Amino acid sequence: MFKYFPHTPDDLAKMQDALGIKELNDLFRDVPKDVFFQREYQLPSALSEAELRSYFEAIANENQKFVCFAGMGVYDHIDPAVVKALTSRQEFLTAYTPYQPEVSQGTLQYIFEFQSMIQTLTGMDAANASMYDGATATAEAAFMAEAITKRKRILISNTVNPNTVDTIKTYAYFKGLEVDMVPEHEGVTDTKALKEKLTEDIACLIVQKPNMYGVIEMIAPLSDLVHAQGGILIENADISTLGVLKTPREEGADIACGDCQSLGLPMAFGGPSVGYLATLKNYVRKLPGRIVGMSKDQLGRRAFVLTLQAREQHIRREKANSNICSNQSLMALAVTIYLATVGPEGLKKVNELSYQGAHYLMDRLEKTGYFQRAFAKPFLKEFVVRSMIPLPVLHEALFKNNLFGAIPVAPEDPDKENLVSFAVTEKRSKAEIDRLIEVLEGLSW
Repeated sequence: MFKYFPHTPDDLAKMQDALGIKELNDLFRDVPKDVFFQREYQLPSALSEAELRSYFEAIANENQKFVCFAGMGVYDHIDPAVVKALTSRQEFLTAYTPYQPEVSQGTLQYIFEFQSMIQTLTGMDAANASMYDGATATAEAAFMAEAITKRKRILISNTVNPNTVDTIKTYAYFKGLEVDMVPEHEGVTDTKALKEKLTEDIACLIVQKPNMYGVIEMIAPLSDLVHAQGGILIENADISTLGVLKTPREEGADIACGDCQSLGLPMAFGGPSVGYLATLKNYVRKLPGRIVGMSKDQLGRRAFVLTLQAREQHIRREKANSNICSNQSLMALAVTIYLATVGPEGLKKVNELSYQGAHYLMDRLEKTGYFQRAFAKPFLKEFVVRSMIPLPVLHEALFKNNLFGAIPVAPEDPDKENLVSFAVTEKRSKAEIDRLIEVLEGLSW
């Protein structure tokens, strides 16, 4: 074990001897030489404020602005100005984890409200104080299932987003859990294949709604099959769609999880986002992270408290449900402000407009003769079509016209190499959809 050496010249030499290096750059000798930056930094000299603004405006003008028709887990919904205005306030931007909850009442209050809103949308009994994102929240849900059932085998439907699946597999590998994929049939989980894989060693089944193809799967029958074997049903749901779809609780899920990016957070090149995790009362003590509760102080005034802290910084490490530390509660605050702003009716309207736009685009795509609907299943804002246009031609045309969409679903699969995904939110106008169709109709190859 290396000893700690103060940073004096003599002790620096001792540290290098202990590490077996001659100079500090030797610490990076395993890094390929061709990845190192060898040129001089092209940085301007000191600038005035006006010059600095002009300098960065020129850089910003090199960016291209695209109209987004892509989804696959990140969606271009409207984020009201009030969200950014409030989350940009100094007291929120600088707030950190509430180690002293009695003096963090504001932070605890909005986390409590976030939890309450997640409970309402999922129908679950309890939600924690948020997770890093939807993928890690789903992996943590799998850990919960293992802790509840004492079983090591996890089933994942093949219709779950591949990025989420990869995250679960990474988590499971280092936890010693076995991951088994359940095949799909016509865009949904194959019930027959699921029955064959369901044995008494199954900890859980993980499904997604809407799934990676945008299809709204029927979860309740899957839940019944899993429960018959004593397993846990985990539903990863796009939280925005729960404004109109059945709650995970109504469909028999034991744990609900997913991403909240669609609730007032920008796409931001894929992050940061915030995940949610909710469950039934019987499994509350298996939830990772924190749970904020509401109580009264000794004077009878309303007070918010940390009700449960099942994390390794507060209890014995070996007893912790997870090593998750600081949640991204600034993102949770943004979600809370968004939901408080739009309300139940507003969330319904968001889904209605997204539904109308997505189905309008689907109809227009089919009428071009260049696209065919991949699955005859219900969808809300996202769908998959088979493209007759070669994908390089398709993507080049969209890129040249500042349009982003037609995301390949599974390019490595020969049976799906021409399947592409489109998503339409309430942010997309009829004029934007018509322009997309106009570009596609003018293609030749």
